[in-house]
Amino acid sequence: MTKAKEIIRKMESMHDEAQRNILMRFFKTGPGQYGEGDEFLGIRVPQTRMLVREYKSLPLEEVPQLLLSPWHEVRLCGLLILADKFERETRKNIFLGREETLRRDKILKMYLRYARQANNWDLVDLSAPNILGHWLLLPTSLKKSKLETMDNLAHSPNLWLQRISMVSTWKTTRSGDPSWCLRYAETHLGHTHDLMHKAVGWMLREMGKHAGLDLLRSFLQLHVHDMSRTTLRYAIEKMSENERKHWMSL
Repeated sequence: MTKAKEIIRKMESMHDEAQRNILMRFFKTGPGQYGEGDEFLGIRVPQTRMLVREYKSLPLEEVPQLLLSPWHEVRLCGLLILADKFERETRKNIFLGREETLRRDKILKMYLRYARQANNWDLVDLSAPNILGHWLLLPTSLKKSKLETMDNLAHSPNLWLQRISMVSTWKTTRSGDPSWCLRYAETHLGHTHDLMHKAVGWMLREMGKHAGLDLLRSFLQLHVHDMSRTTLRYAIEKMSENERKHWMSL
């Protein structure tokens, strides 16, 4: 039995019907909802993280067995294992280590190959910044440029790939580069889905927090009439009450 199959069996044995029902409702798995058809075991995220720590040495080539699982929590486990592997490669010689760069790129390519398996907002949010977002800050050996990689995600017709492009910028913004956030916030301003409205507003709020409110204000002055009320509320959440009222009144 492979280690991946061992993880799957162990997770299936942790099935909790009551928690499963809660999660199925919370992640909108009903007909016509964004998570339609997703299946849950009823495993809490801290339990999944414990398995990630236990199986952090899982061979990379076995991770797709987790990512292709019909079980939401098993896919999350695979994504978190990829994120953990990527993080451990960054603790080494980041800028001079060619072997580390190649290993990181291999992890990144696997993440992108199976990105559609991150088909709910938690799967995206718990993986994209720590893999793709972190990769944007590091040397790479890939021929395709970082900008092309990100633009392909942003302009995909797939909601989850679009969200990956936006949420990945959390990492770059926190590291002092707000340009990715600004680019994809503008790209997604006219999006019709509430999950993207929230993602854009959240990333703009983080940009204001880490790059300065003046930069956020400049963006809002240009685009306040182009964004949804949800996006705007999220973006200005850390401003004073008076300033929030000002922006909401426009």
